[in-house]
Amino acid sequence: MLKKISLSILIAIFCTIAATSEQITFSANSMTGRIGEKSDSTNLTGDAYVLTESMEISADSISMSGKDFRYIEANGNVKGKNMESQMEFSCGRMKYDRETKNAELFDDASMEDTKNEVSAKAQIIEYNQNTDIATLQFDVELKQKDNTCTGAYAIYRKADKMLELSGNSQIKQGDDTFRAQEITLNLDTQEITLDGRVKGTIVDERKSATSETDSQAENQNPQDESSTSNTQENPENLKEQNSSGIQDSNELQNSQIEEKDSPQNQQDSKNLQQNEQNNNSKKNTTKGGK
Repeated sequence: MLKKISLSILIAIFCTIAATSEQITFSANSMTGRIGEKSDSTNLTGDAYVLTESMEISADSISMSGKDFRYIEANGNVKGKNMESQMEFSCGRMKYDRETKNAELFDDASMEDTKNEVSAKAQIIEYNQNTDIATLQFDVELKQKDNTCTGAYAIYRKADKMLELSGNSQIKQGDDTFRAQEITLNLDTQEITLDGRVKGTIVDERKSATSETDSQAENQNPQDESSTSNTQENPENLKEQNSSGIQDSNELQNSQIEEKDSPQNQQDSKNLQQNEQNNNSKKNTTKGGK
């Protein structure tokens, strides 16, 4: 019975291909479904996979329903890629409308624009392939180059390379931070527009480099000043030393003169002369007696 249903589903799918000129390829561990005049449905379970001309989807389970299998819904470890827009995505649950080409991603959804090197995360992401516009809601985070953008709500216009943030929005661009109620970022030129309760912090790299140079100069200046101070003080020191040496020499000479001119030295000199005269007298007396 299951084989007959599966065969009938395959026939219906190929009829859909002929009617819509779009090929749908699928696979799964198991499949159930029904065929009706107004609506068809197919449920794929276990390593489910569906490929259309523009969308590739894999998940734990996938269901296709509606006239000509217009609606596709995937659940559990959903991953996929839109081949036309080169957008890759992952989430816990997704819905896709093949007619409007509108995809809705739920539960920790993430999306990557491989062409523009943009990655985004949010609780809900809605992307329309016809307009190339993605709408992100709740816990939004988008990264591109040195930019990290966060907010409660965001609109990413892929074709225009523009991002619009609102709701506690913030952009970190390298070391710089910008906050406002609404922020617009041109992902091509990196131009930022802020509106409403604007706040920001900017790091001036040139000033930082100048400060570092000044700091190094300040660290060197004390040594230079010390050397200069010592150099300036040295002549004074030399003068003081020379003056001290001259003073010591003068004092020594004066001391020697004072010692020579002292009464005791004069008396000793007289006594020495008297002794020499007495000795000479004795010598003369001795010679005369003989």
